[in-house]
Amino acid sequence: MTDQPRPRLLFVGGAGNATLAVDVVGTAIREARERGLEVHVTNQEATLAATPSITALADEASAVDFEVRGASAAWAREQVAAGNRFDVVFGVREMAQEAVAEVAAALGRPGNSPKAVHRVRTKDEARAELAAAGFPQPRFLVCSDVAEAYDFLEASTGPWVVKPRDAMGSEGVTRIAGPDDLAGALEFLPEGSRGAFIVEEFVEGPEYSAEGVFLGGAPHVLALTSKELLPPPNFFETEYVIPAILPDETAREIEAQVVAALTALELGYGQFHVELWWTERGVVLGEIHVRNAGGWIHRMLPHVIPGLEWFGLVYDDALGTPVDLEALRPRRGAAIRFLTPPSGRLVAVEGWDEVLAHPNVIHAELAIAPGAVIEPHRSVGNRVAHILVGADTPEEARDLVRALEESVRFVTEPVEG
Repeated sequence: MTDQPRPRLLFVGGAGNATLAVDVVGTAIREARERGLEVHVTNQEATLAATPSITALADEASAVDFEVRGASAAWAREQVAAGNRFDVVFGVREMAQEAVAEVAAALGRPGNSPKAVHRVRTKDEARAELAAAGFPQPRFLVCSDVAEAYDFLEASTGPWVVKPRDAMGSEGVTRIAGPDDLAGALEFLPEGSRGAFIVEEFVEGPEYSAEGVFLGGAPHVLALTSKELLPPPNFFETEYVIPAILPDETAREIEAQVVAALTALELGYGQFHVELWWTERGVVLGEIHVRNAGGWIHRMLPHVIPGLEWFGLVYDDALGTPVDLEALRPRRGAAIRFLTPPSGRLVAVEGWDEVLAHPNVIHAELAIAPGAVIEPHRSVGNRVAHILVGADTPEEARDLVRALEESVRFVTEPVEG
């Protein structure tokens, strides 16, 4: 009797060279191996070399640049022609999602269409598609220069948001009150984004996100996340609570709108992270991602939904393994705070050891040491520390993580010159 070959996972894009990214991909690979999958990771050559722990977890690793259009699909076809096989195609990095879709389409494996993924990755195209499908959306314009942006401000109602067409983690996003703020907002855009950027009307209302997975081609919301942000002009998120503390009726309406939007956008594979606002008009959808959420939410959800393997659900779905939907309901609470110490040169951190010793802390990281300069908190790249806790309820988790944050003291001094 011949042994059946193990199913094989092609993990496109691997991990970025950052603690969070490596933790996400390490978790995803371990959940694959628990299911008997062989794992072949592809990544850009330099990043592959910089993430040896991921290479060690995989069965094979190859240098393929996912940012080169068509390169990953061409490489995968060559592998299949040489006698290799891939049963599941997956990836978690935002910038690799189009490559994931292209590979799946080229190999005839489950996946989202490249067209659908490109549409949601291009923010203005996603907004236009949602508006055409009847979902409330803010007015926006893709601008190629300052003059077009000024014209849009004159013709619309402020405040406004200036942001790149294609980015993540609130990179380059600024709220402006009027034309006088435009120059500074354009300066904050990432390199390469100033030739085509978005100006849109600011949406008033608390922010949330929906975390979920597609099962059998249909979106399934696992939990809603509430968010707290620093005051404008930038969009630095300081707190997540899961599940969001909301009236049941509101939560059901949000989930229904998210499911309807994902269906309208013709998405049906992998994970999703949908950003949104709850406004006087109801749900207004923001950016839609066909990947897991960042910000350590991949560590929060398994506490909230005991036994959850978020990445494993994708593999189970692709391989036709039955999933118990009843088990995928929030039963506990989790919260995370991203600490915002004052700018300056760090002299000392007090109270951190006590945080690490707390029994409810699921994960905590201090990414700076005395002597480092703390920059203004403007985007994900400025995060310097976080505390993630689990509790029986989201209210308990929220209150605990706020108390732990208050117990930490950052001693700083001015930076000379």
